[in-house]
Amino acid sequence: MTTTDTRLLVTAGDGTATPRRNRRRYTPEGRRSLLLTVLLWLLVLYFVLPLWWLFVSSTKSNSALFSTFGMWFGGDFSLWENLQTLFTVRDGIFLRWMLNTLVYSVTAALGATLLATMAGYAFAKYDFPGKKILFSATLGAVMIPLTALALPTYLLFSQAGLTDTPWAIIIPSLVSPFGVYLMRVYAADAIPDGLIEAGRVDGAGEFRIFWQVGLRLLGPGLVTVFLFSLVATWNNYFLPLVMLNSSELYPITVGLAQLQSAASQGGGAQALFSTVITGSFVSILPLVIAFLFLQRYWQSGLASGGVKG
Repeated sequence: MTTTDTRLLVTAGDGTATPRRNRRRYTPEGRRSLLLTVLLWLLVLYFVLPLWWLFVSSTKSNSALFSTFGMWFGGDFSLWENLQTLFTVRDGIFLRWMLNTLVYSVTAALGATLLATMAGYAFAKYDFPGKKILFSATLGAVMIPLTALALPTYLLFSQAGLTDTPWAIIIPSLVSPFGVYLMRVYAADAIPDGLIEAGRVDGAGEFRIFWQVGLRLLGPGLVTVFLFSLVATWNNYFLPLVMLNSSELYPITVGLAQLQSAASQGGGAQALFSTVITGSFVSILPLVIAFLFLQRYWQSGLASGGVKG
């Protein structure tokens, strides 16, 4: 907030009062608001500049990529040529990698959302033996990095004969401890206990109450968990790298890394720099579209979760 003294009366020698303007004075609240605005714009630049660099670099040829300023266009606008190379290199395997990533991410996100919602609902609305211990173990699992579990998971899946299959990526991605915690907190306030009791009085079973009553009230939370799981699986690199051997099963993260590595070993790394960068730019477009399409549900979910009904 700012306060402004726009007009002050000044008494002249003849006794008449004439107005004059005074400087704008900032209160402590106004200075804090200005500081927060500056910090917000710095954060916006911090997140937007890498995306801008990625877009600008994907429009450059190989020569312009290394000879022009990275944050602005230079040389010929070669986005179309880069896209043609991207979708035709190695008989169009990039499309296969994109399809694999889409299948892995959507399937895992849907499964993780359903499991996290059911577990969170149970933790929030039921009392059962070992509830506190199980929930504490779930919170502890949030602190374990996924890379630490990759090798033990590989050994288990190797014994089950599931390595180098899509299930080696989908099944581990179904586990979302943070999603369980988020849905537990959200379900505790979003679903009144009176509705559950009313459903029981009407003769509905517990699963029917959850499916027809609980899910309808947990919609924004479902979208939030879905987006988190989708992004986590889409960006996962180490797990597919360990689990998969066939290039046809690679997701986009491992595929682009393999493409660049193969070019480096063959001495043609520079020739594929623009192709890999263009592929990276194309690979983030589905995530951007998903966020733009689902952001209204995500925002309403965060707002509803922060206000206790």
